[in-house]
Amino acid sequence: MTVKLAIQPRGKKKDNKADLISAVVYGPKHPSTPIAVDRKEFDKVFKVAGESVIVELNGLAKPVEVLIKGVDFSPVRGEVIHVDFYALDKNKEITTDIQLHFINEAPSTKLGAVVNKVLHEVTVTCKPDDLPAHLDVDLALLVNLESKIHVSDIVCPKGVKIEQDLEDMVALSELIAEEKEPEPVIAAADVPAEKKGKAEVEEGEKA
Repeated sequence: MTVKLAIQPRGKKKDNKADLISAVVYGPKHPSTPIAVDRKEFDKVFKVAGESVIVELNGLAKPVEVLIKGVDFSPVRGEVIHVDFYALDKNKEITTDIQLHFINEAPSTKLGAVVNKVLHEVTVTCKPDDLPAHLDVDLALLVNLESKIHVSDIVCPKGVKIEQDLEDMVALSELIAEEKEPEPVIAAADVPAEKKGKAEVEEGEKA
């Protein structure tokens, strides 16, 4: 999956406009190049691509395929103020994090369990052309209250390798215990007078 984004070389006066974000493109075979990108267009692309989908930049001498590797936000306004784009070499493997998508329904929920999703992304290595937008996690594997899904259960496309421990937990079925209501504490003032008097007599006899 590839999304397109129009950019322009940086250094013009209009780069200071509020609707433009300063950015840089760099990579093993791409010299560091300052650019500017329209804020609204970048926001749209970032929502779709995140840091795990290839973005094709258009506006330089030729299109450049990149990954969004760093986004700086204003501490005051919270808006994006700078972006790092990493230019890809199609013949060289890359390592990056991609999102997990949970599909289907867990049969264990019909037994009263809830699904606890522990991982939401994994680190993979592959060539740029093989990079998936996400990896699916099939919740249908959670068939009973003891079921668990590990990284080893994730099916990867050809050419994609997960780089973390295959025994890492991805999701599991859990049964939430019902909370018991605490037993009421009876204060001395709440004890009926006749019972209170009897208790005092018994204590006196013991003395």
